[in-house]
Amino acid sequence: MQSKMLLPYYDVFDEQRYFAPAARQRVCHFEGHPLALTICEDAWNDKSFWENRLYTVDPVEELMKQGASLILNISASPWWHEKRAFRQEMLAAIAKRHHVPVVMVNQVGGNDSLVFDGSSLVIDPDGKVIAQAKSFEEDLIFADLDALTGDVREQIGSEEEAMLEALTLGTRDYVRKCGFSKVVIALSGGIDSALVAAIAVRALGAENVTTLGMPSPYSSQGSIDDSRQLAKSLGIRYETIPIDEIFSGFNHALEPVFARRKPDITEENLQSRIRGTLLMAFSNKFNALVLTTGNKSEMSTGYCTLYGDMVGALAVIGDVLKTRVYELCRWINREREVIPRAILEKPPSAELRPGQKDTDSLPPYEVLDPILEAYVEHYETPENIAAQVGADVETVRAVVKMVERSEYKRQQAALVLKVTPKAFGMGRRFPIAAKVQV
Repeated sequence: MQSKMLLPYYDVFDEQRYFAPAARQRVCHFEGHPLALTICEDAWNDKSFWENRLYTVDPVEELMKQGASLILNISASPWWHEKRAFRQEMLAAIAKRHHVPVVMVNQVGGNDSLVFDGSSLVIDPDGKVIAQAKSFEEDLIFADLDALTGDVREQIGSEEEAMLEALTLGTRDYVRKCGFSKVVIALSGGIDSALVAAIAVRALGAENVTTLGMPSPYSSQGSIDDSRQLAKSLGIRYETIPIDEIFSGFNHALEPVFARRKPDITEENLQSRIRGTLLMAFSNKFNALVLTTGNKSEMSTGYCTLYGDMVGALAVIGDVLKTRVYELCRWINREREVIPRAILEKPPSAELRPGQKDTDSLPPYEVLDPILEAYVEHYETPENIAAQVGADVETVRAVVKMVERSEYKRQQAALVLKVTPKAFGMGRRFPIAAKVQV
């Protein structure tokens, strides 16, 4: 038996809250072979690899002093963007330093917001991969540590494909582990809901995906037509529930208390909240989980409506910036047009008032997203961000202010599938009621 020594307490990890670290570890023997058995984080503190180490002890180094001839690491290492390459590089550095083979066996599957990719591998003493399992699915491989040969499965090539596989696996396991088989999605004719629908079909099958089109007085005919075309392309059910009369009824009921005040964001949010109510009604009646369609750019800046487009059980793309949403959709369309071209080409709009565009409230996404990535994922200051991305510092400060003011929304949001180093949720804990100077 081996007990874990290094208990991570950063990002999504809370192990020091629940466990005590092992005081020491000993080499394990199997059929006469001394093995350095390590548990996940125990292999993540090699002084020759990490510039800044989190722990003063290196369990691998201590076990190797006891004469181990093989390093075996059993892991539950969650995936995020570019994690597989980094993990392999880190394990290869350990193999070369101690000049022994390294075997890493990793968990696979979705667990709430985390996605475990598997990608188990065997590395020879020179740091070369001699066996590697598939990613994002269970697999069995064999390796001969005397001959230093083994099974190498075909690997996912691009990060776009890997992210889609992670989102697919995370969605499938969340829905099924919660005891459901069907989902419902609001289809707006925009690119975000199109991507979520495509992922849902990959995860659950077209027969288990229903989409609702809920046009308001400001919905364009093009968006309605694009939604129908997408549903036809994916082979999914599409139902239309116009909200014009419902919206009119709400406005009539509120007219006395609003005292003829001019329409503003209140009426925009009202449309979104009507749609949220209809989605939840469908969910209750047909036992289908609601998948929300908001992306990370919107969640960061608060460009979303509580109890409206934020309702649901799982935020499938809540950790995917808008510019990456386009990249994923283009990858889906690489062989045939699954997502209609018109959806990819139209200017992003919530269509909650006449002629509305996202750029009315936000910087263009090609400007916004690098700022958000630097601030949310790397905690850079506005001044550093402005210098790094070439943006005006006042623009950066305005974006940061939107992020800080929207914390109350995010803490009421659906669970987000984590696919970047820093996602909203349990790995990013900030107070809601805080005075922040920007």
